[in-house]
Amino acid sequence: MTTVAITGGTGFIGRHLIAALAASGQSLRLLVRDPSKLAAGDRQRIVPGSLSDDEALARLVDQADTVIHCAGAISASGRSAFAAANIEGTRNLAAAAAAAGVRRFVHLSSMAAREPGLTDYAWSKAESEKALAAELPGSCHVILRPPVVYGPGDRATLPLLRQLLQPLVLLPVTADQRVSLIFVTDLAAAIAAVAAAPACPSGPFELSDGTAGGYSWSDLVAAAGRHSGRRPKVLFLPQAVSRLAAHAAGLAARLSGAPPILALDKLPELYHRDWVSRDAGLSALTGWRPHVAFPEGLATTLEWYRHEGWLPRSHPATRNPVGHGQHQEGRR
Repeated sequence: MTTVAITGGTGFIGRHLIAALAASGQSLRLLVRDPSKLAAGDRQRIVPGSLSDDEALARLVDQADTVIHCAGAISASGRSAFAAANIEGTRNLAAAAAAAGVRRFVHLSSMAAREPGLTDYAWSKAESEKALAAELPGSCHVILRPPVVYGPGDRATLPLLRQLLQPLVLLPVTADQRVSLIFVTDLAAAIAAVAAAPACPSGPFELSDGTAGGYSWSDLVAAAGRHSGRRPKVLFLPQAVSRLAAHAAGLAARLSGAPPILALDKLPELYHRDWVSRDAGLSALTGWRPHVAFPEGLATTLEWYRHEGWLPRSHPATRNPVGHGQHQEGRR
């Protein structure tokens, strides 16, 4: 039995990953800041601490065969905060893994890393990949770059799916943008496949649900319309309008203490035209295949939301401003 050390296990992606690895009989060890966020059975395998706690990191990786790094921040107060969470956190964990002689390190980055000039978040994810390579030269470290991740349990894309179900869909994106998506169980299976591959795959690998060329927003709206029973109209908001809305959302967030629905610093990512995955051959190297395209994944996700009361059953569409999700700790 191999031992797998995991960060970000309390998040959206982390919970699905734990389920996938546990089903394969792996011994798991989880770095957790708040044990109450884990299921009772998972709490027996925790190492309390954070990515800035060297002693906790040493305990996490001690005699571990593989490290899977899912923790990170998608929102922060500025570049220095992103650097602390995404770059220094990765560097600290990689250094601990190197000292412990860990066989393989799997780093969950983001497709945003291929465009580091867009935002502080994108820059921090690109720099986290460099930090990993610097700490683990010549060893097996694999970088995975998922696109938008969605599925049961995800609060980050809930506002977006709510908006897609409206009769008038307001989108802060360009009309010609194309995006790749991946359902969370497919992502968890990809991470598990990389961790278990006999040979070390060479990345980075951009992931998707296998839809060639990704999706247009018309594709996504049409798929949602089949669930709402409508033929919604779509309005693509000019970036100047979205900027005003983001300023207003930021003010409301400061007054309420809640995170903003539309973050000003995310707009360059939202208006970037190409977020389509570039297949780097992960399937050929590991045997992993995605199984869930957006129409099926959307149906599963909406049913889960309704079952949990996140969406009303009688009225699948509820008014809410649009949001846009990436992976994070607490989500990813």
